[in-house]
Amino acid sequence: MSAGTVTTARASEATAAPPRHKVDLTNIALTVWGVLVYVFLFLPIVMIVAFSFNKGRALLAWEGFGFDWYKGLPHNDVILGTISTSLKAAVGAAVIATVLGSLAGIALARRPGKWTILFMALVFLVLVTPEIVDAISLLIWYVRIKGPFAPVPGGGTDLLHPVNYGLLRLWVGHALFATAVVTLIVRARLAGLDESLEEAAADLYASPWRTFRQITLPLMLPAVLAGALLSFSLSLDNTIISTFVHGAGATPWPVYVFSAVRSILRPEIAAASTLLLLLTLVALGLVALVLKRSGDSAEDVARTMAGAG
Repeated sequence: MSAGTVTTARASEATAAPPRHKVDLTNIALTVWGVLVYVFLFLPIVMIVAFSFNKGRALLAWEGFGFDWYKGLPHNDVILGTISTSLKAAVGAAVIATVLGSLAGIALARRPGKWTILFMALVFLVLVTPEIVDAISLLIWYVRIKGPFAPVPGGGTDLLHPVNYGLLRLWVGHALFATAVVTLIVRARLAGLDESLEEAAADLYASPWRTFRQITLPLMLPAVLAGALLSFSLSLDNTIISTFVHGAGATPWPVYVFSAVRSILRPEIAAASTLLLLLTLVALGLVALVLKRSGDSAEDVARTMAGAG
């Protein structure tokens, strides 16, 4: 048999019997499990969005597709008032938590010492304390100290209370937990960054404020934005603390929904919740845009929030 014949025979065998790929059952099982987890997480949200277009008066009694409840939201002063209170509370709590948490995170990362252990223990204590305990403690504290937390007759404002006392209570109560979260996020970000740039700026006679503004702040910006967004989200859906500390004229959206579930749950609540969901998605988009312009990405925020720095 010639060499050419042998080569032709081997080539025909190779084409006639393609290699068999081994089926990896582990990867298939993990893929299916991952899909089920995502369905479990997002199916309730999908259901709320879908039933917000229900024309019926009861949320779970489908009577046809329509935009009736969305059209009626601008004329519902109660819902608009509660959503407005929630947004004001979320913005105020996010500002307080971001400022205090960022300063605490900088101190922990750049000036560590013996005090760090005690301070971190307090931060983790805030995180692990049950929310119901925080709510009761805050309520007792507000009643005892009075001062700016004392109610104005009728739930309004005056010269001594330029901000509704119920809203002020919500700011402090919501910022308590969020400040601890922002502290850990900013600390994790700065702990993974070298101080050489800040030291070089000091060697070039830059003032501490200029060093912070031009070096430290841009480096920690992803952590600050992530902390602010997370603080806003945590405040927006806080129910337990809001139920205990809110006052007259400052009823947030979660408290209104919690009260509404005791009776018939109407599609207007699902419609308002869907709009708040869209607002959250818009906030995420704005943060992504800011990060893109600053040279960072969403991966930086994800690593920061995971503690990778």
